[in-house]
Amino acid sequence: MALKFSAMAFIFSFLPTVVIPLKFSYPAVFNFGDSNSDTGGLVAGLAFPVGPPNGQTYFQQPHGRFCDGRLIIDFLMDAMDRQFLNPYLDSVGVPNFQKGCNFATGGSTILPANAASTCPFSFGVQVAQFVRFKDRVLQLLAEDKEFQKFLPLEDYFMQGLYMFDMGQNDIDGAFYSKSEDKVIASFPTILSEFEAGIKRLYTAGARNFWVHNTGPLGCLPRIIATFGKNPSKLDQPVCVDSHNRAANVFNSQLLDLCTKFQGQFPDANVTYVDIFSIKMKLIADFSQYGFKHSLAACCGYGGPPLNFDNRIACGQTKVLNGSKVTGSPCNDTAEYVNWDGNHYTEAANRYVSEQILAGNYSNQLPLSINTLQHPCSSTPNYYIKG
Repeated sequence: MALKFSAMAFIFSFLPTVVIPLKFSYPAVFNFGDSNSDTGGLVAGLAFPVGPPNGQTYFQQPHGRFCDGRLIIDFLMDAMDRQFLNPYLDSVGVPNFQKGCNFATGGSTILPANAASTCPFSFGVQVAQFVRFKDRVLQLLAEDKEFQKFLPLEDYFMQGLYMFDMGQNDIDGAFYSKSEDKVIASFPTILSEFEAGIKRLYTAGARNFWVHNTGPLGCLPRIIATFGKNPSKLDQPVCVDSHNRAANVFNSQLLDLCTKFQGQFPDANVTYVDIFSIKMKLIADFSQYGFKHSLAACCGYGGPPLNFDNRIACGQTKVLNGSKVTGSPCNDTAEYVNWDGNHYTEAANRYVSEQILAGNYSNQLPLSINTLQHPCSSTPNYYIKG
């Protein structure tokens, strides 16, 4: 399974329709992100409670993921015939980092964390953790070759794939205190921080960069429940317009950054993945893909249309209005796009992964075309936003 990326892949609608199945062949993967790709970092790092029913579909028990089963990154690791990534922060169970390491933690932001942040492991911290990880790995490998059974070889750091899925929490959190215009005005600062991080990784030897843009934030049940009470604030399919507009602006600027980065470092291979369009298509046309519910949370409380209540998280039991209630899971998670009001179900993650690996988007947008040359908060109810 080998497809090397010789150019940046653009997947915006102004490109021609090309369908090229995407295959991976990387000796190791190093991932940076938030809860969309956290495989246990927040649980290990802060003992954050990610209990049942998380993990019930695939792992049959909680497995550090804010999902009923596997995440997009898990499916992508499967496609490379690699084991699931162990979190950098997890020291229990003899973690094996031979094929990579996951630095993602739920609630992380690109901007440095502050006293009000849910998670202290912002992008800059994750990059610093990687630098420490690499230095320590090389030191151990020099001392004893036996460590090759558990740690990546030195060549893997240059040959490996560096994956990124961050920015959602920066946008999300900003809307609680800023107008839409001010949220958008903050994007250059956010992306400057991201650029500094990927440049530091490049200096440390990274050459293969895989960047996910941010998804349709305005279509999350939590966002709709919080910001969509006025119907005039909603667009089709009943999502909060301001949040989706902001996400699109952010993604456009992120694409510009990736293009600039590719031009500055011609020996780098940058792939930009349009997660927003894939998820938006799934939410808009959910029934075509076997789903019955696009915006309601599978695991939550409150019933239709969103089955989400900010006061009670998935799996949590508490007394509301004098009655004991529980944020319970649905009977069939495969019928739902959304898992808990903030994250996607394994079934939805599988769909997104299939679109990525197919190398196309609804037979409209190419993903990776190696012949197309371009320059290129504290959460008392125990949920993490991203």
